[in-house]
Amino acid sequence: MADTRIRSTDTALLSELSTLLGAGKVAPPSAPYLADATEWSGLVGRADAVVLPERREDVATLLAWCSSHDVVVTPRGGGTGLAGGAVPLDGGVVLSLERMTAIRRFDPLLWRIQVEAGLRTADLHRLARSNGLLFAPDPGASEQSQIGGNIATNAGGPHALKYGTTRAWVTGLEAILPGGELLELGGPIRKDVAGYDLLGLLSGSEGTLAVITAAWLKLLPAPEVVLPLVALYPDTAAGCAAIERVIGSGLQVAALDYLDAGAIAAAAAGFPAELPAAPGFMVIAEADGSASEAGRLRDELREALDEDLLALHAPSTRKAIDALWRWRDGVGIAVAAQRSGKVSEDIVVPVDRLAQAIEETIAIGARHELAALSWGHAGDGNLHSTFLIDPRDGAELERGHQAADELFGMAIALGGSISGEHGVGWLKRGQLARQWSPAALALHDAVKQAFDPKNLLNPGKKPGAIAVRP
Repeated sequence: MADTRIRSTDTALLSELSTLLGAGKVAPPSAPYLADATEWSGLVGRADAVVLPERREDVATLLAWCSSHDVVVTPRGGGTGLAGGAVPLDGGVVLSLERMTAIRRFDPLLWRIQVEAGLRTADLHRLARSNGLLFAPDPGASEQSQIGGNIATNAGGPHALKYGTTRAWVTGLEAILPGGELLELGGPIRKDVAGYDLLGLLSGSEGTLAVITAAWLKLLPAPEVVLPLVALYPDTAAGCAAIERVIGSGLQVAALDYLDAGAIAAAAAGFPAELPAAPGFMVIAEADGSASEAGRLRDELREALDEDLLALHAPSTRKAIDALWRWRDGVGIAVAAQRSGKVSEDIVVPVDRLAQAIEETIAIGARHELAALSWGHAGDGNLHSTFLIDPRDGAELERGHQAADELFGMAIALGGSISGEHGVGWLKRGQLARQWSPAALALHDAVKQAFDPKNLLNPGKKPGAIAVRP
C-alpha cells in the first residue's frame, strides 16, 4: 500500500493546513519565527509553515493532524528564550500562541485569574497592579515574553527569591497533548494533592510534552511599599560576605541580586545615580510590605550591608525605583554590546559557593582567551556567567561554547545545576547527563515517551538520554 502521509517538506503542507484551520491562520515561515534570543550563537532553524491559532480548538486540530502525518511541531511563545527552546531544528510547523491573548476570567477579590498562553507578561503585571494585586514572576523582556512560555520554562527573575518561580503561581493548566487531546489540570484552587504533580511536570517542560493554551494563576495583594538598596563593595569577597550576612540574618528580602566588576563596568553609563570609581561588586536588595514593615526591613538591610561598604544608593520615589529596575533589566543588553555578542549561561550553585563560582567564571574565560563576567540572582545562587565574543568570529564563538561547557562542569562540581531559569533547550543538549544519574535520566526519558511516543513535539529539546530526532 502506498504511503500517502504528507511530510513536513511536502509543498502541499501550507495548502493542507490552510484548508484545515481556515484563512489567515497559516503562513510561510519567516525569519522572526526561526530564531529566539540566542540568534547570536548562529542558531537559526528551518520550518515549513507557521501556524497562528486563535483558540484551543485550532491547537487541538493542528496537533491531531500533525500526529497522523508525522509532522513535527515547535511551540513558541514570545521568542525571548535563551536556550534555543523555541527554534525549529529541522522543518515542520512552528506553532505560535501570540494570538491567544484572552483573559478568560478575572476574580480580583479572590486573587485569581485565568489567561490564555499568549498574554504578554507586562500586560498581566499592569492588570494586576491596577487592581491592587501582584503577579511577581518577571523573567525579563516582559513586553515580549508570554505567560505560556514563562510556564513552559518555569521562568524566574529577581523576585523569585521571596515569591518563587512561575510554577509557584500556577494553580491550573489547559494543554493539548501531542495527539490533539485536551488536558485540564487543577483550576481556580489553591491546593490539590489528588495525584502526581502533572502541573509541575508541564511547568518547565519547554513544550516537549504538551502545548499549554491557558492557565489559572494565583495573585497576591500588592505590597504597599517597595524599597530597594544598592550597595557597592571593593571586591567579590566583600560583596558575597554581605549577601551571606543578609541571608544569615533571616531578612526576608524580595530580591537579592548582584553584579561583578565586569558587569558593573559594562552597564555603568546608564546607572541612575553616581557610582564610586571602579567598584568591584554590587548588591541590589529590595524590601517590601506595608510602609512600616518595608521601612523596618530596609533599616535592617542597611545594617547587614554596612561592612566594607563603598557607597549606598537608596531610591525612594516610584520614578527612581522604576529607573533602577529598568537599568537592571538592561544589564544583559549592555554586556552584549561590549563585543556585539555573548555566550551567557544561567548556572546555579549553593549560595555559600557563589563567590567561588563568580571567580571561577573569570578564570574559565581567561583559559579560553575570553573576557568573562557575571551577574544574577545572588539569593538563589543563580549566576548569569558570561563570555564576551564577536559572533562573527567563528573561532571566538567556538571558544565561547567550550568555555560554557567547562562552566557547566564547574557548576555541577560545586553541587549546583546547569540551569536555573532558562531551561535546557537545544544549546544545553546532553548536559543533563552530567548532572543526573542514569536512573534519573531513564525516568526523564520515560516521561517524554509517555506523553509524546512519536517524538513530534519540540524534538531535540530538553533531552536526557533519549536520541535527538533531527
